[in-house]
Formats: sequence, C-alpha cells, structure tokens
Amino acid sequence: MRQRREPQALDSTAEGRGTAYLVGAAREGVPPGLVASHLDELSALADTAGFEEAGRAIVHLRQVHAATFIGRGQAGDVGAMAHGLGASVIVVDEELTPAQVRNLEAATGLPVVDRAGLIIEIFAQRARSREARTQVELARLEYLLPRLAGRWTHLSRQVGGGPGGTKGEGEKQIELDRRIIRRRIDRLRRELRRIESARRVRRSGRRGLPRAALVGYTNVGKSSLFNAIVHAGVHVEDRLFATLDPTVRCVETDPRGLFLLKDTVGFIRKLPHHLVASFRSTFEESADSDLLVLVADASHPAVEAQVATVESVLDSSGLADRPRLLVLNKIDAASADRVHDLSDRWPGALLASARTGAGVDQLVAALGDRLLGETRVVELAIPENRPDLLAAAHRAGRVERCEQVDGELRIRLRARERPISAFEGRLAAASGGSR
Repeated sequence: MRQRREPQALDSTAEGRGTAYLVGAAREGVPPGLVASHLDELSALADTAGFEEAGRAIVHLRQVHAATFIGRGQAGDVGAMAHGLGASVIVVDEELTPAQVRNLEAATGLPVVDRAGLIIEIFAQRARSREARTQVELARLEYLLPRLAGRWTHLSRQVGGGPGGTKGEGEKQIELDRRIIRRRIDRLRRELRRIESARRVRRSGRRGLPRAALVGYTNVGKSSLFNAIVHAGVHVEDRLFATLDPTVRCVETDPRGLFLLKDTVGFIRKLPHHLVASFRSTFEESADSDLLVLVADASHPAVEAQVATVESVLDSSGLADRPRLLVLNKIDAASADRVHDLSDRWPGALLASARTGAGVDQLVAALGDRLLGETRVVELAIPENRPDLLAAAHRAGRVERCEQVDGELRIRLRARERPISAFEGRLAAASGGSR
C-alpha cells in the first residue's frame, strides 16, 4: 500500500527559497482593502519563514465549508493558479482544522500551511535560548499532534525497546507516533515549569525597582528603541519576530534613581493559542511591570489596527488597568502630515525614532517621571551582621550612600513609597527580634 508523503510545506533549503501562494478569505461585510492588508502581513510572515511570494488570491466566502474551509470548486481554482505560478506551498491566512488542511492538499495537489503553522515555524527558526526553544518545541508538538492522521512521520525510529517503547502486534504507526509525541510533550512541560520557576525567582530579585516593559506589534522597532535607551546591543533585524527572548536592563539616567526596562516578544493578529500558552512566562514579564510602553510604527499604514490588536491582547490578559504610555516610533519613515494626523489621533503619545535618536531623551525623561516621580529619601541604620537587610535595601530602591559607623551600616535609601514602607517594616521587625 502506498504511504502518503509528509508534505514539506515549510522546506526552504539551501538550494533556493521556496515559493508560496497566499490565500485570504473575504467574508461578508469585510472590506476588500482590509483583506489585502492582511495578505501583505502574511507575505511578510512567509518571507520571514524563508519563502518568496509567488502570487495571491482573495476568495469570497459566504460561509465556511467544514471540509475545505473554502468551497471545493474554489480550492481547485486556487490549486490551478498556484501550480501555474510554480508555487511550492499554499499558505492560507486562517487557522484551519487538520481535516481542512488534508482536504485542501488533496484538492490542490500542493502542501497547505495555515497561518498558525507558519507563525509557529517562524518561532522555531528564530528561537535561540533554551527557554525559547523549549517553548517553541512544545507549541509545535501540540500543534502537530491532532494533525498526524494520514501522515507518515517515522517517529518510531526514536524509540528503543522495553516497556512503552515496543511496537505491539497490530499497532498502527499513527498510534505509536502519538504516544511518542505525548511523552515528549510531558517532558517539555516539566522542563518549562522548571524554567518558569527560575524566571520567577529572578523577577523576585528585582521587586524593589520600578519596571517598564516595551510592548507592541511585531517589527515596530521595540528592540531598536530598547538599544537606543540602554545601549544593550540586543539583536535587531527588519523582520517579524526578531525578538523571542525578553531582555531586562537597568536604566540609570535620572537623578531620582534607577528603573528597569524590558524588551518583550511582539504581538500579531491571530497569534496561535499554542504559542500564547507556551510563552506564558515570557508574557508574564509584561504583567510584572508598573508601566506598559506601547510602541507603534508611525510609518505603517495599519498602525491603528496594530495598536488595537495589542490593546485587545493586553486587556484580555488582565492588564486593562495597567498604566500605559504610547510611543509612535519610526517617525523618520513617516510623512510630516502622517505624524501630525497620528498626533491628533493620540494627543498624549510621544514621538520618537530609534534610528535617528529623535525623541529618545524625551522618552527616557517621561519614563523617569512616570516611574520615579513619587520617591522619597530616608536615612536608616542596618546591623552590620545583617547583609540580607542590605541586599533587601538595594532591591527596594537606590542606596545612594552606605557607611559603616559604630557597628551599623548607615544608608541613604531613595525609593517609592510602597517599597520603602515595606523595607522599614522589615527593618523594624528585625530590630525588635534582636532585642
């Protein structure tokens, strides 16, 4: 019996970039221009994944077809156009069911990738740290598991003999493949819990300093802006999802004290739920911030929609009441009229260009005002045999002076009201217990 070939939908090899035929669905009442804009974004995603656009089609959809998403006749037309343009893969700007993918492949004669699969593949290509690789592999396997039917994966080569690793008589290959993937998913979840625990410990050590997180749509220049502020040398590239690992740096440009700035993973329309779940600890960096700096690309024609997407994700993540500061980046790439219109649209937004440095000093000053504006200075004495209390003082804020006098460490501490009050309470409890 002929075995079905595993479609190499995302096989962009050294012999040349693959070519992708893009398909968007125009539902009733959706403006065609919006669908075209979404396909422009899909084209950028395909390019990031290593594919050149061969062509595109907008399919008018009155209702979703359970078997093929679009109608079978439309699927045949899409396949003919894709073959005629020499496409190696069809990319659909929707999240398809496993059955819809298989049926579309049968109808078109080409591998079919949905939006979720394409984004997960990009994450897999760009993951660098152990945490990011673990998160992405977990998302990939959870995405793959329900899509094994009808595909020959040869995962049994990874299994040795012994209990749980021996193929029983009459057992189907698909059943063995699923067991292999489920065991791997369990191991990845355990590993991710250990990584998340370590990240929470690192965050707890930064509790005393005020924290701001750069959030926003992917490729709006968050990492470039981060580098312009802290000179961190974070990787920057004009592609989607260039940053997958959050980076935290201390900013010391304000006489009132220090604050922490975080560079985070970008958002995108229809971010696959597998990735949202796997990158939970990464997104928690935003939740653990006192201020969300929402960075937007002033030169992008769909900037309003991108800001709305980010705000929707933040609100649905329980951050609706978190203070926000909107920064319109890339003003050097936008016309003066466009910048003026956006300033009218968002009167409180700051204007900046990470490339030219315009507005960066004003942004740092605004961050200082928002994060350090309400600080006070206290003079305190710590027993010299309590280094843990000195460490706690550093976590609470900025220790501007520390002198050893008569068996005590006398410090000047500058911090916000709540961390100072908490530290003073701890110090009082320690003094009471030493009597």
